[in-house]
Amino acid sequence: MVTPEKRAALAERMDCLGIREGDLEESFVRGSGKGGQKVNKTNNCVCLRHVPTGIVVKCHREREREVNRFLARRALCDEVDHRLNGTLSARQMEIARERKRKSNRMRKRIRIQCRKGIDTGSENES
Repeated sequence: MVTPEKRAALAERMDCLGIREGDLEESFVRGSGKGGQKVNKTNNCVCLRHVPTGIVVKCHREREREVNRFLARRALCDEVDHRLNGTLSARQMEIARERKRKSNRMRKRIRIQCRKGIDTGSENES
């Protein structure tokens, strides 16, 4: 179940990106994969197409159609943001932050290993 706060935040983000509900073509297809009869017999996979840009998003992460509709709209917002803003998009900024975190961790690990190597090297000489 999607909370009203999350729905409001998504609607605000869609407005900021210039995505209107009228510009979206939504269709539902049969799902597949885990979930058994409930998934295989119901049309809960959401195909969302943004007509002005031609971006198509397909979402079948959850068993409920409403949740998949929400997730498809969120994925569409991410993709439109990426195409409009490029490296300044929210997704790219998050990727850059993660890269920086990993490089900092690696530098710290190397520094610690070097210190341990120096400490153990001096003990062997005495």
